[in-house]
Amino acid sequence: MGLFDFMIVEIAMDLGTANTLIIHAGKIVVDSPSIVARDIRNGKIIAVGKEASLMQGKTHENIKTIRPLKDGVIADFDASEKMISWFISNIPEIKKNLFKPALRMVVCIPSGITEVEMRAVKESCERVNGKEVFLIHEPMAAAIGMGLDVMQPKGNIIVDIGGGTTEIAVVALGGIICDKSIKIAGDVFTGDILYYMRTHHNLYIGEATAEQIKIEVGAAIEELEDAPDDMMVRGRDLLTGKPKEVQITSREIARALDKSILRIEDAIMVTLSVTPPELAADIYNTGLYLAGGGAMLRGLDKRISQKTDLPVYIAEDPLRAVVRGTGIVLKNIDKYKSVLVK
Repeated sequence: MGLFDFMIVEIAMDLGTANTLIIHAGKIVVDSPSIVARDIRNGKIIAVGKEASLMQGKTHENIKTIRPLKDGVIADFDASEKMISWFISNIPEIKKNLFKPALRMVVCIPSGITEVEMRAVKESCERVNGKEVFLIHEPMAAAIGMGLDVMQPKGNIIVDIGGGTTEIAVVALGGIICDKSIKIAGDVFTGDILYYMRTHHNLYIGEATAEQIKIEVGAAIEELEDAPDDMMVRGRDLLTGKPKEVQITSREIARALDKSILRIEDAIMVTLSVTPPELAADIYNTGLYLAGGGAMLRGLDKRISQKTDLPVYIAEDPLRAVVRGTGIVLKNIDKYKSVLVK
């Protein structure tokens, strides 16, 4: 090792279904949608990240946009590898190197992941020159990223609502005591909105538009204290085939998302019901922590609080809590040895 130590570059990566974030030298250097555009004729990747996400739903038959991750796990091995390697080679530090440096990586994975899926993540990282690849469970990374002291003998419950999965975990003593991972998260919310617009407004919209609706007027409860302004949504009228525009309120989106949010609530209740009593006592005091993009849904904290009778706190930067935690683990890898997945 000795001689080549200076050539090892350390990075922390949150490889998400919707967004991939990378921290290097304590800074977030990559924050991009996890999407690639491929030219079908020769299999070449023509765009990655933001560039590719602009193409979504607007491609001709020779270009296909692919989201390499589905439900938090790698669905398209080749595309995911190309995407990771593209992101890594675009980090300024690495770009200016003539040769590819060896990487020491900490990558987070969903807690409900299988052995095979875990290996896929590891192999993808090894193929982009990851010499040491450490894995950490997402809810654990989120807890650390929110500034909770996970090494204490004190229970905390984390709910991380990402793009592909919602991770619920009770953590204490640097480990996960009980966890539940369900495949209802941001992507399902987007699908709910698509379906609602089709059935209630006869309006056919694309995924990118549904995503935008979710961000601009998304809500978890109908009665919001400061409701966002109504949004004008454009798409194709299913009856006439003409482009049309309708006005959408946050109330409607709350109704559209209701069933999916119910299932997240149920999963939280199940997790609480299997929590050991001493930890349940801690949680009564500490409350519940929300992270991930789904945490930004208006009124969700209030709704979960009403369901669980616990105080609910939202991470200050929910989209980046997981990658921040991963970055902290990378910096103090000896302290957090027990947190890493074997």
